[in-house]
Amino acid sequence: MKIIISIVIWTGSILLTILLFLVVFVLTILLFPFDKKKKATHAQCFWWSDAVIGLNPYWNLKVSGLENIDHKRTYVIISNHQSLADIAVLYQTKMQFKWVAKASLFKIPFIGWCLSLIKHIKLTRGDFASIKEIYHQASSWLRKDMSVLFFPEGTRSSTDRMNDFQNGAFKLAIKEKKPILPICLKGTRDTIPKGSWIFSSKVSAKLIVLPAVETDGYGPGDFALLRDTVRSRIETALL
Repeated sequence: MKIIISIVIWTGSILLTILLFLVVFVLTILLFPFDKKKKATHAQCFWWSDAVIGLNPYWNLKVSGLENIDHKRTYVIISNHQSLADIAVLYQTKMQFKWVAKASLFKIPFIGWCLSLIKHIKLTRGDFASIKEIYHQASSWLRKDMSVLFFPEGTRSSTDRMNDFQNGAFKLAIKEKKPILPICLKGTRDTIPKGSWIFSSKVSAKLIVLPAVETDGYGPGDFALLRDTVRSRIETALL
């Protein structure tokens, strides 16, 4: 029975992702002159997220703190990172934003093609020119009132403890005078089976949106204090 259910989950998720790509592709063409920020195409990921999460009977996701989101404000969004499933989970915020995502994700058929069409920000690790360019792009989006989402650990954490946070997103938030919106992901590490394609056990995961951290009182040299403040808040929610 678990094998049959797993086949249904994977097949359904792939078909939903193909459908998402087709919808995003068509809307990209139809709305090209009107949707410069790609808000309409980004919003298609909301129903995709609902469907993918709802399709899996092994996933129990609890979302809290949505009242901490002011959809009229522009944020530097900071989230911890545990799993590839974080992509689907974070769309449950129903926020408009641009991901800063590693280049390899853009190569994944359909979901990666969607990332490109919606103009998310591609990061090539170890490439200084790429790192410099992503902060240029992120600044440009923030100035256009589009939030930007970072995983400041740089890679997925392999344990319940977070990796160290990198500094760039916090320097950017101070420079652009944008509040930081911390998000805590808990339990998503176990949503995708390790070493197998078969879903075999129930997984309880949480998405917790924490109150925004204002950056007005921080100067350029205070990025480490801001980084540690945000990390501490996410760690408290995580533990």
